Amino acid sequence: MKTLVVFYSLEGNTKFIAERIAKELKADLLELKTKKEFPSSGFKKYVWGGKSVVFKELPELTNQGVELDSYENIVIGTPIWAGTYAAPYNTFVKQYRFSGKKVALFACNLGGGVEKCFKMFKEALPDNEFIGEIDFVDPLKNDKEASAEKAVQWAKNLAL
Repeated sequence: MKTLVVFYSLEGNTKFIAERIAKELKADLLELKTKKEFPSSGFKKYVWGGKSVVFKELPELTNQGVELDSYENIVIGTPIWAGTYAAPYNTFVKQYRFSGKKVALFACNLGGGVEKCFKMFKEALPDNEFIGEIDFVDPLKNDKEASAEKAVQWAKNLAL
């Protein structure tokens, strides 16, 4: 069964975890990229990121022709923005509707919004089987190696 790890990462935290999970699962990796980049530091990062999720903006993705039909399992990783998933997922969910997949969710955050984020993914992606969820608090700054090991152990325990 083929597995795809889909992620969006602004500061590298989600990418770090996604790469560990993909390696453990021998999965393909898809990094969502936006045509117009979001600010990655300072006050603008929070203003633009927060605004984009509050107003449910659909940032244009540079990823084209992603073929999800060949995957039975999809692992989705996102940073938490204003209590939910990052805005590029608004576009991803709209463009790549899928059902009948086993889906696992992970999120990187600074300490909140995880439950709401996972609930919103489940509402946005009905008719899929959600098999796991986990969060990581600022993994690049909070014991990077422990976060990597936590990701690997979680991936090993997924019912894929």
